[in-house]
Amino acid sequence: MKRTLILAGAIIALAAPAFAQDATTLQNVTTKGTVIKADMQGQALELPMKYNTDGTYETNAMGQAIKGKWRIDGEKLCTVSDMNPTETCVVYPAGKKPGDEFKVTNPMLGEVTVTINK
Repeated sequence: MKRTLILAGAIIALAAPAFAQDATTLQNVTTKGTVIKADMQGQALELPMKYNTDGTYETNAMGQAIKGKWRIDGEKLCTVSDMNPTETCVVYPAGKKPGDEFKVTNPMLGEVTVTINK
């Protein structure tokens, strides 16, 4: 009986990873951070985004530190910042993992390229 319980416990422990869900795109974005590349009035802009667990974020644009807040709303990442106090929400595609690069449309910057950090 004891042997059967130990064997059953080992099987459950080994099978547990198969039941774990993959992280969503937005979970990967907010835990790993991203680099956002945009073109702002003909000037290339690269924003390294760091998302904190307390719902705040930090980036640096052309030498200027920018802080803000973020939240997830379904498939959208919604943000406000020192530079833009009006909340903007951007739809992110499903199934993206660390290292993936993809495009989204930002209301202020237009089409941008997002790379999820590894």
